[in-house]
Amino acid sequence: MTAFLLEVGTEELPASFLSGAIAQWRSRIPQTLEANSLKAETVEVFGTPRRLAVLITGLPSQQPDKEEEIKGPPAQAAFKDGQPTKAAEGFAKKQGVELSALEVRSTDKGDFVFVNKKTAGRPVAEILTELVPQWVWNLEGKRLMRWGSGDGRFSRPIRWLVALLDGDILPLELQNGEKIVKSDRISPTHRVLHPEPVSISHATEYVNTLRSGYVIVSPEEREKIIVEQVKTAVQKLGGFTEIYPDLLEETTNLVEYPSAVVGKFEDEFLKLPTEVSTTVMVTHQRYFPVFKTAENQELLPKFVTVSNGDPVKSDIIAVGNERVIRARLADGRFFYEADLAKPLESFLPQLETVTFQEDLGSVRGKVERVVNIANLISQQLQLAENQSHKIQRAALLCKADLVTQMVYEFPELQGIMGEKYALASGEDAEVGKAIFEHYLPRNADDILPETLTGQIVGIADRLDTLISIFGLGLIPSGSSDPFALRRAANAIINITWFSNLQINLEKLLEQIATNFASTFNKDAKSLISTLREFFLQRIRTLLQEEKQIDYDLVNAVLGDDQEYTERALQDLLDVRDRAIYLQQIRKDGTLEKIYETINRSTRLAAQGDLDFQQLEPKTLINPQLFQKSSESAFYNALVELVPQTQTAQQTRNYQLLIAALEKIAPAVSKFFDGEDSVLVMDPDVNIKRNRLNLLGLLRNHSRVLADFGAIVKNL
Repeated sequence: MTAFLLEVGTEELPASFLSGAIAQWRSRIPQTLEANSLKAETVEVFGTPRRLAVLITGLPSQQPDKEEEIKGPPAQAAFKDGQPTKAAEGFAKKQGVELSALEVRSTDKGDFVFVNKKTAGRPVAEILTELVPQWVWNLEGKRLMRWGSGDGRFSRPIRWLVALLDGDILPLELQNGEKIVKSDRISPTHRVLHPEPVSISHATEYVNTLRSGYVIVSPEEREKIIVEQVKTAVQKLGGFTEIYPDLLEETTNLVEYPSAVVGKFEDEFLKLPTEVSTTVMVTHQRYFPVFKTAENQELLPKFVTVSNGDPVKSDIIAVGNERVIRARLADGRFFYEADLAKPLESFLPQLETVTFQEDLGSVRGKVERVVNIANLISQQLQLAENQSHKIQRAALLCKADLVTQMVYEFPELQGIMGEKYALASGEDAEVGKAIFEHYLPRNADDILPETLTGQIVGIADRLDTLISIFGLGLIPSGSSDPFALRRAANAIINITWFSNLQINLEKLLEQIATNFASTFNKDAKSLISTLREFFLQRIRTLLQEEKQIDYDLVNAVLGDDQEYTERALQDLLDVRDRAIYLQQIRKDGTLEKIYETINRSTRLAAQGDLDFQQLEPKTLINPQLFQKSSESAFYNALVELVPQTQTAQQTRNYQLLIAALEKIAPAVSKFFDGEDSVLVMDPDVNIKRNRLNLLGLLRNHSRVLADFGAIVKNL
């Protein structure tokens, strides 16, 4: 078996590109090998700031020979009077065989020409020579650059290439115009700790050879070393640090031979809000801050950074790091004190100078719209005057910190500084917290807002963004969503579900879209329709992906008729509860007990003309038309079902409805089958309508929970 090593050496790669490139190679290289009938025992992908490499072991020396049977044209088209036609000649030429190799065989569709084609396997070296350029040039990433005069693009210029098949150099070239990089066995190592390059004797010696040059090529190994070193350093300081995943990934991809370095700064900077100091350290300087304990997130005047330099010179490296962090914290202190010199509300006029979107005006205009939307939500929820006042105040101030010096310099602190400045300005504590919370959740893994004020302002802000951007026709398509509108809609739904807010989203969309259309001269009706479909799709996705509801049960609660879609948007809590309950009764077997009865009734009811709203049998059914006792039993059961269904609707306690449907099932079964069964489609029009109405009423009662016609049996 054969081992193959490929190392692509570059100038320093961005950390984000390296992570993506490693992931792409780990996925694509095995796929391309398999597509070429090459099976490998292992495929290991490595990466450092200066190199991307793959080590493949257990490769065969060549592809296996391939034998396949290929079907050609019909025999009558391939031969005429026993002689081959142009169709036969063309088929033979295409397959690379003589005409004598063609065979006529019978099939279910007649006689056809066949050929048994044998293809010898190609040497693995030949195949790898073709695949390597594809692996390199097909890598995707942000801001790929051109180097050389060719069309090849890569994150950074490629400077060297190692390609070894076992111990032999595999002759390869990466050409980009006049720039040509040829393969060798020589690999540069650590710039500081081992300035001389190393020669790799065998593909399988790659990891150890590079290690001898102070390069740890495995990102997983570097990550483990960083975690151990940082935690050890922090423990010696008597503190605690959080291993931030993004920071760990970035530092791992910025070093080839990591070493932890401890630094310090003056106690006076501890007066800054912790969020400011940690943002400076983590986001801007890539340092690990040190806290007193895991529970007490009070900072110590220490930090740990990960160096790619000489560990012997850690003290010198620390001095440089300290000088940088001192300057950044001093800037932060200046911005903080300058911002505190005036109340948060005084920043509102400056929002006129900040553009929200070119066609939508300033952020100040957006704030006014958010205030109005928050007021609509407060009215829907019938909130007390004091609570409504807090919501209005938080909505007014929610974007004010965007024009403070601190947030201008550190955009990551938006909302965080707004809360602190609001409290310093004497605002209510809930107002301050809502300014921070209205940005939550900031991503799929983030927490949701806890205060009612923060929840409503967050929903109002996102509704304005969604309706405004949709109103301009900038609707997400495919994977393109530059305004993160899907995330905004998901947040609205998740906040509503998390907080159990009884919001009528359908009405809000109509009100806000109508106001927007009037102000910006747009078509309100079309906008509302588009928004409705967008939110329904978001509900569907969240129910399936986050709530783990089977697709058919989601279809059953959302339906495909206007009544059901409107119902879903009018009561987001109800559609959630119905979906979760359906999944529960499928799991415990209850759904199976009533499925056949309800589903059969639903299918037959479609033959009638009863609308979906009717529940009361006394006004629709004529008992005098009954011919069998099963009809009377069915009717009486429906009469008893009405109050139970109404209670289930009012309380969203659908267990009451399902229990009632279980009880009615035997009567319906006798209506369909057995000695006392009836023919629903009776020749007498009145009798037929009477019986179809019985079934339609049962369908309507079940529709209070779900459209059983959409449920798949035994999914």
